[in-house]
Amino acid sequence: MSDVNLPSDDQHPPIKILSKPQRRVLGVLIEKGITTPEYYPLTLKALTTGCNQKNNRSPLSEYSEDDALRAVDQLREIGLAAVVHTESGRSERYRHYARKRFPFNEAQLAIMTELWLRGRQSVGDLRTRASRMHDIPTLEQLRDELKALQAAGFIQANGPLEVRGIEVDHNLYKPDEGKTLAAGDFSSSRDEADPLPRSTPTTSASESRIASLEQSVAELTAQLSQLSERFEALRRELGASV
Repeated sequence: MSDVNLPSDDQHPPIKILSKPQRRVLGVLIEKGITTPEYYPLTLKALTTGCNQKNNRSPLSEYSEDDALRAVDQLREIGLAAVVHTESGRSERYRHYARKRFPFNEAQLAIMTELWLRGRQSVGDLRTRASRMHDIPTLEQLRDELKALQAAGFIQANGPLEVRGIEVDHNLYKPDEGKTLAAGDFSSSRDEADPLPRSTPTTSASESRIASLEQSVAELTAQLSQLSERFEALRRELGASV
């Protein structure tokens, strides 16, 4: 495979804003590159399927392939994505360059990806979801990463990160989206003095199992789509050789 239009850091200004489709497409490229590397880079069809899957996405979307292509072309213009040509030359695939364009370590990349895919969420939920892509064993480690991201202007929170019940979101919204988090009332004791209560297994465990099953279904759907494309390409090659 060969990359087209490789990004260069000195060609592009720092990224401060991403549109909703850009965030969704970038998040999917990062997520699939980590969770299903055998099917990455993604075809346009697989990318669109990933954008519209029902789990780990908020809000849900119904992007067409044209919508996904438009967003990925915009990401290419700012050095966040590139086209990858296969050896056969029959299908274009797409990959991200978030690691080149953002100063994130792997934990921070997983955190930002989840925020791009789902938006505002609690610290506890964020740790569970981001750990699908990179292990974040404790809330304290998560808070350390969030503090670094907040200091760099990449995330926002509705109160001090040490406070129980805090919610966080990314900070790359367009101004007209109105997604600035308002400060909440967090006058209760801080987590260091009063540790977070254990989550009840009934709700969190069930939601985790459901999310895991939905993720598996979405990944199998994407895999089936790519296998179908490979089969069709092989069928055409065999037909041409007869």
